[in-house]
Amino acid sequence: MNSSRRYFLKVAGLSTFALAAGAARAEAAEASYEAYPEGLKAKRWAMVIDTRRIQTVEDMRPIVEACHKVHNVPNIPGSREIKWLWDDTFDHAFAHDPDPMLPENIENRRFFLLCNHCTNPSCVRVCPAGATYKTEGGLVAIDYHRCVGCRFCMAACPYGSRSFNFQDPRPFIKDLNPAYPTRMRGVVEKCTFCAERLEKGLMPACVEASNGAIMFGDLNDPNSIVRRVLAKNFSIRRKPELGTDPGVYYII
Repeated sequence: MNSSRRYFLKVAGLSTFALAAGAARAEAAEASYEAYPEGLKAKRWAMVIDTRRIQTVEDMRPIVEACHKVHNVPNIPGSREIKWLWDDTFDHAFAHDPDPMLPENIENRRFFLLCNHCTNPSCVRVCPAGATYKTEGGLVAIDYHRCVGCRFCMAACPYGSRSFNFQDPRPFIKDLNPAYPTRMRGVVEKCTFCAERLEKGLMPACVEASNGAIMFGDLNDPNSIVRRVLAKNFSIRRKPELGTDPGVYYII
């Protein structure tokens, strides 16, 4: 038996076990779930980032720090870093074939990146354990207890939005937030659009820390702030040609 066949059978067996174990855990979790009556609701949560107001690493630092502090994102240097929010250049973030005549102010601008919470997420389709799933509001979520660490979702995500815990992340958390669970070695994590804050009637941490440069709301509601802002400004999304229908918009 060749190595590729052995690997396939190993993953298939692991996936079957994960599905059975994960289903039992999910059933138990569902029974103990307590919703907040004041929670924010939407049919399709979406985010709009005004890149004219967030252009440099210095502009982004307090926003990234707010997110990472709330969610106990570890500060691991090097190739094993864990990131929920990060920055990159225009040509890396958006274009397969960058415009050679790109305006200098856009070419030199840093762009704020995160999970796009797609309408048609490729990561959900490939997860063998059902650990990655979509919520009713269109959020792409991860059940850390069901994640088996296969990293198929990382390979499927065209945006590089997921990080893998190659080691225990807890020693790398500077200021622990006891209100949010830490992760463990061997699981994937990413931005959640602050689902836990939405349940409590709060806006995402990055939105609150952005001083109005990041807007968040129901894309299906014509009266929501995101719809009003998008109607008045030119915006782009990351790799929409792939058919994932990303939920993060950038005002240029």
